[in-house]
Amino acid sequence: MNTQYRFNPVVNNKSKVLILGSFPSVKSREIKFYYGNKQNRFWKLLEEYFGEKVPENTEGKRAFLLTHCIALWDIVASSTIKGSSDNELIKNIDKVNDISNLLKIHPSIQAVICNGKASYSLTTKFFPNISAIYLPSTSPANVSFKKELWFETFKKLSL
Repeated sequence: MNTQYRFNPVVNNKSKVLILGSFPSVKSREIKFYYGNKQNRFWKLLEEYFGEKVPENTEGKRAFLLTHCIALWDIVASSTIKGSSDNELIKNIDKVNDISNLLKIHPSIQAVICNGKASYSLTTKFFPNISAIYLPSTSPANVSFKKELWFETFKKLSL
């Protein structure tokens, strides 16, 4: 049983940084957009860093990302995973997204940030020529999350 949950990338010709997740969580699949679990720190992290409220709706979130030159996508395009566990995801990958092609189409992207270990390990496995930056997952399952590492990286990348 092949289950497709692929989201299109959020990107435009002004995107400077691509943030790669692993695969949409159950909550994200329900709302059909990235980081749909209210407990995930992703949107709160961006609000704090940029000092402005992230809209609640999908189009507002998409506009927020693009305004701040951030592209967003997942490394895994499709999986037979039922839950949201990255450990299960690693065992149930059907297809990965073509990150190299996205970077070729959008040469303005100068850095790739991986949101968590699964995203990073899959990116380096399938795209060893991409120089990816590992940052700790914003998932609520990551109890050792440190936003300061994200903020430092954003500052280095001039976001």
